[in-house]
Amino acid sequence: MASTSGTADPRNLGGKGKSTPMTKEERKVIFASSLGTVFEWYDFYLYGSLASIIAKQFFIGDPTTTFIFALLAFAAGFIVRPFGAVVFGRLGDMIGRKYTFLITILLMGLSTFIVGLLPGHASIGIAAPIILVTLRILQGLALGGEYGGAATYVAEHAPEGKRGLFTSWIQTTATMGLFLSLLVILATRTAVGEEEFQAWGWRIPFLVSVLLLGISVWIRMAMQESPAFAKMKAEGKTSKAPLSEAFGQWKNLKIVILALVGLTMGQAVVWYTGQFYALFFMEKILMIESATANILIAVALLLATPFFVVFGVLSDRIGRKWIILGGCLIAALTYFPIFKALTHYGNPQLEAAQTNSPVVVVADPASCHFLFNPTGQKKFPSSCDIATSVLSASAVNYTRQDAPAGTVATIKVGDKALTSFNAAMTADNLNFDAASKTQETAFKAQVTAAIRDAGYPAKADPEQINKPMMVLFLFILVLYVTMVYGPIAAMLVEMFPTKIRYTSMSLPYHIGNGWFGGLLPTTVFALVAFKGDIYYGLWYPIVVALVTFVIGALFVRETKDRDIYAGD
Repeated sequence: MASTSGTADPRNLGGKGKSTPMTKEERKVIFASSLGTVFEWYDFYLYGSLASIIAKQFFIGDPTTTFIFALLAFAAGFIVRPFGAVVFGRLGDMIGRKYTFLITILLMGLSTFIVGLLPGHASIGIAAPIILVTLRILQGLALGGEYGGAATYVAEHAPEGKRGLFTSWIQTTATMGLFLSLLVILATRTAVGEEEFQAWGWRIPFLVSVLLLGISVWIRMAMQESPAFAKMKAEGKTSKAPLSEAFGQWKNLKIVILALVGLTMGQAVVWYTGQFYALFFMEKILMIESATANILIAVALLLATPFFVVFGVLSDRIGRKWIILGGCLIAALTYFPIFKALTHYGNPQLEAAQTNSPVVVVADPASCHFLFNPTGQKKFPSSCDIATSVLSASAVNYTRQDAPAGTVATIKVGDKALTSFNAAMTADNLNFDAASKTQETAFKAQVTAAIRDAGYPAKADPEQINKPMMVLFLFILVLYVTMVYGPIAAMLVEMFPTKIRYTSMSLPYHIGNGWFGGLLPTTVFALVAFKGDIYYGLWYPIVVALVTFVIGALFVRETKDRDIYAGD
């Protein structure tokens, strides 16, 4: 293989690559790129894995809206990822892939380390969540520049016929980063104990990231520029205006749009449903103890991760398009039975109570609202909202029955009828007044007693959790992730020319994964709270995945045999 710093024709690096073994230099490129990206994903995912604890440390409000706000702070890092893609994609296409790597890893690592030092809401008030969200935004910007650079760098080193194999290693990094974060969290929990972990021990995984930052910077410093970019730069052919070339010309912009709606949008919701929402579902809906939920998802990730490479290799042989779209379709068709199976094997008491003791909320429909609170501070004073928020916090399914206008909401649990109340607000309109708070506490106690008498458990019984079956269904969810994600980097790289590749592929990837994927946990949880059905939120990933399947099947072309240098 030619030196990565030379200007040899990159198409000659390894020939066709269909039977030649991977060289030492090629292994070094993959290892260096992948390891640094694993650490960067580790930093990013710590927050998601610890969202329920961070919610208590940095935000205030009732449990449902507080957790939704914590998820929104998690999603903030995803929302800004397309902007990071534009900023760092432009730099990567103008000055090179290597230097962009160094900037993104420093920005990510330092932001994560500071989260570990940040005082909570009790110490510095509203400044705590503001600073936290700012750090999440910086992380999102860094990650927006990271993935496109890593995928482009590795793909431009890959021999023809092996781009799926080479880039599939980059695809494992997100899952491995999540897996590493879960391992560090579990080790810390075990070492300090659950009570101490909730109080201060959760900071340790964030602080440890400074060690990973040092290793990552050292690795990135030793890397050379990609041969394709080095050749183009030596010939003076690099883009002077990557943004206008990528998005200002319809011939390229239409491919960017198709890459988003026909590929990455569906890939994203399958990915986040299989890895993140599955974890949230176990913790917040099935009320499985956090350490147990983390172990179950970690085992599933460990078993399924090799399939990223399997599907990457398979995409080199049969094509990438139908593997990705097939994963979207299968996931959409099976999400409901799989999540119902998780309930059956994870909390059978909850499943039995939902069947045997249905709950009904009788209320004026005009008093029932969508409990999506972007500030985490707002209280919902209507009797219907108070009733449904109490039930949602206890993972109780309910149906709604319309009542005449002005009727105070009532919760019916078996033969018991519990009357809610309309709260009075404080002068700033942010919280209930003292009398309403007292009523709220008494009402919650009544509802809790009634649902416990009806068989609804306070938490999942560890003795009744069928762990092998839970791992099986979690493995299936992650297997879908490997189908849609394993080949996606190679396909995106192959859709765009070298001079604007970093910019062009990064934007649709990060809009898909940052917006459609990153907002998934928040959106799904809010839908569940609004509808009163623990499975209702699954309609969001199902609809998005089906839209991607249809558009991708009709309009996206296969790229497996495309010469990625033909347009240069």
